[in-house]
Amino acid sequence: MLLIFNRPGFVEELTEQERQELFGEVDEIMKEITERGELVVTEALADPSTTKVVREKDGLPAVTDGPFVEAKEHLAGYLTVDCESLERAVEIASRWPDVRFGGRMEVRPVMHHAGSEM
Repeated sequence: MLLIFNRPGFVEELTEQERQELFGEVDEIMKEITERGELVVTEALADPSTTKVVREKDGLPAVTDGPFVEAKEHLAGYLTVDCESLERAVEIASRWPDVRFGGRMEVRPVMHHAGSEM
């Protein structure tokens, strides 16, 4: 799974040309991994201001609104890919354009149902 983290609002700070280039690069990557049969699913996530966080407080679930004030970046979306190797997944993530604008990609293998990877 490729987890996309970036700063809220960074896209609005870009010039129109930078936005077009960024989305064009994403489109190229998506086309490539779709044609290669590597893309399983991808989703963008809603703005972090719509987030609800559930934690335990005094033995009971406590629900709070997000985002966290101290967070400089948030989980913006994800791609699940089926690649021949972890190195290929890292190669895809390293090309993701958000990284150039202060974002980051986290590459994490998905655990099989048996959980033998733990």
